[in-house]
Amino acid sequence: MGKKSNTSKRDAVVLVRSSGKTVTEAGREIGVSPECLRNRVNQHRADRGQGAAGALTSDEKEELRRLRRENREQQQTIEALKKAAAFFARESTK
Repeated sequence: MGKKSNTSKRDAVVLVRSSGKTVTEAGREIGVSPECLRNRVNQHRADRGQGAAGALTSDEKEELRRLRRENREQQQTIEALKKAAAFFARESTK
């Protein structure tokens, strides 16, 4: 996704909020799909604390991605350590 696309979506969010146009109208006007724009508008609302109940802010989503990545890496490390421990346990009984 290029810079122009991000600018268009930002412009569309402003257009929806300030003009009273529907998401479909605003998206069509600047060439952004209604689904993409709707997601962007909903995310903007969540970031401002006006989203649906349980909606995560952009910062919370980023933190969740980071924590999931760290968790995955730690699980891989644990598996490697388990295999190493099993290997050395077998070697020490020979």
